[in-house]
Amino acid sequence: MSQTLDLAGQLISCPSVTPDDNGCQAIVAARLAPLGFTCETIVSGPADFRVTNLWAKREGFRPLAHTEQSHSAIESVAQQVHREICAKTLVFAGHTDVVPTGPLEQWHSHPFTPSCRGGKLYGRGAADMKTSIAAMVVAVEEFLAAHPDPDLSIAFLITSDEEGPALDGTVKVCEELASRGEVLDYCIVGEPTSVDLLGDVIKNGRRGTLNGKLTVKGVQGHIAYPHLAKNPIHLFAPALAELVDTEWDRGNEFFPATTWQISNMHGGTGASNVIPGELVIDFNFRFCTESTPESLQQRLQAVLSKHELEYDLKWTLGGLPFLTTPGELVNAVRGAILAETGLMTALSTTGGTSDGRFLAKVCPQVIEFGPINATIHKINECVTVASLDPLKNIYRGVMERLAGWASKPVP
Repeated sequence: MSQTLDLAGQLISCPSVTPDDNGCQAIVAARLAPLGFTCETIVSGPADFRVTNLWAKREGFRPLAHTEQSHSAIESVAQQVHREICAKTLVFAGHTDVVPTGPLEQWHSHPFTPSCRGGKLYGRGAADMKTSIAAMVVAVEEFLAAHPDPDLSIAFLITSDEEGPALDGTVKVCEELASRGEVLDYCIVGEPTSVDLLGDVIKNGRRGTLNGKLTVKGVQGHIAYPHLAKNPIHLFAPALAELVDTEWDRGNEFFPATTWQISNMHGGTGASNVIPGELVIDFNFRFCTESTPESLQQRLQAVLSKHELEYDLKWTLGGLPFLTTPGELVNAVRGAILAETGLMTALSTTGGTSDGRFLAKVCPQVIEFGPINATIHKINECVTVASLDPLKNIYRGVMERLAGWASKPVP
């Protein structure tokens, strides 16, 4: 059996619904520790929502040039320290938590019993994203077997709070790493980014998300006496029309234009003869790097003030946009995909948010790449078995390229 398939099956067997890791990270740590990784478990969150995070790192070594050789023992020690701290760090990031299964009777096999049939591996988390984690681990095992002392430090940042509120997972680990002065250079998040074929799309950024809860105030009254009341729905209607027609920005070569959408609107008592006293609107901006949270807030509030509305407004910033322009990491991933699949992968920043928004604050180059995303969060979630080892080979190929070994023969 493929090592990647075997490990993916072990992880799927753990019913790790957010925020319960349920032993997944222990399985990963047990594979990494013999390779020289220092594994640290960081637990966070309230007692009723405990989140488990794994930070594991193996230091790499930067080969010394001939001109750096020294016969002085003191200088040799200094050079050894310099060599170690100068090796760049690649982080493999992901999450072991999964969304709830939904009705068990609708699954063709138990969601936490990995099942292979028809050339596919079924189970909750198969696509999102336990196979990515399995492929990353096996790729590292193979890479280090071929290159025991690479010019590359390798780390894993795995959380059990990505599918949940994401308050005590990757964000907390990133804060801890920043406080320690940990330097990260590259990060691959194993989110399922492929659309039709493995490797056809990678995410080199994500839009920001800004939520608002707007309460438009009116005066409640009898519907037959509108002159004695103020209907907040009617009052908001002109402002709504203007907001819908507003062009917030035009996007850029990497991002689509910023969008504004209402997700919920509530007004009224439920009675057919009462004018409501207030209207509550939940809305969201998905914004690109052409706009800032502050500029969007100011522009929206200017529209509300223009229409002389009395209102309360609460903002929640879910995440800032991030972007990794083509460079070392993007080129390495594209090269590894091309070598394995023959595909020229497309760059994309579409879709929802991911933990990349936290990692981008501490790492200058962050991309997301993983299996086909057609069944994520669905009943009978699955991936093709034939894609697992190519996924592993691509992750390994990225390390080969970043460490400068891509053109050398590999066992």
